Amino acid sequence: MIRCGVSLIEAGHCLHPAIMARAGSSLCPAQFPALVGVIRHPSAGIMLFDTGYDPAFFAATQRLPERLYRWATPVRLGAGESAVDQLARRGIAAGDVTAIILSHFHGDHVAGLSAFPRARIFCARTGLDEMHRLGRFARVRNGLLIALAPADIAARATFFEDLPRAPLPAALAPFEDGADLLGDASLLAIELPGHCPGHWGLALAGEDGRRLMLVGDAAWSIGAIRDDAPPPWLTTALLGNTAHYRRTLGALHALAARNPDLVMLPSHCREAARALDG
Repeated sequence: MIRCGVSLIEAGHCLHPAIMARAGSSLCPAQFPALVGVIRHPSAGIMLFDTGYDPAFFAATQRLPERLYRWATPVRLGAGESAVDQLARRGIAAGDVTAIILSHFHGDHVAGLSAFPRARIFCARTGLDEMHRLGRFARVRNGLLIALAPADIAARATFFEDLPRAPLPAALAPFEDGADLLGDASLLAIELPGHCPGHWGLALAGEDGRRLMLVGDAAWSIGAIRDDAPPPWLTTALLGNTAHYRRTLGALHALAARNPDLVMLPSHCREAARALDG
């Protein structure tokens, strides 16, 4: 079993009513951190899972209708909080990042792509096609900002759908197989449908031997997985497919119940980030 170093950095956050992420929650604004997974693979080097917010987000939402995105989910990104700046403080230059693995194409997950122009991009063809298929207003309604996709993304992309499949460890049931990113079964991308077209997670082993699963926005918190508590219908219907989302969340809930030692990492959950450090 190949083990990887994994840490999380918070590249800004947005504000949104808590009830939009979990039915029955407060109407008051809550912070949703944009977490970026930093993966240290023993042979492939430094890789990122998503990119969080970046100054490019503000440039992409200057004009209407894209500015509606910024109004709907106000973003806070302090000086030096972008992923590329935080990595630099750790001694990791942008050119040291060999690959970026995208859970999906929403703006809070891809805003930093332009900061890593040499990185290979692993992503879903379905998600990229959806971005190009929709018109401007439809993209904004679906959380997509085409300006955040590098002009050369098609040349740099390796699509999950095209990669060979590998069986997942029995400990990750009911999930059965994943796309083998590097051909060594160390990084297995798992389709987690429902949040939006082309939404995937990632399974890997940490340096301490713990199994890890980065689940993107298949759940907005680890508590939602524990309780099998989905967002209200309005949220999931607006962005994706409610039935598929709830089926995926149910599978994650079943997995967590069967394997309490598995570390699940939703992309907007500080509790999960603390569990990784613990």
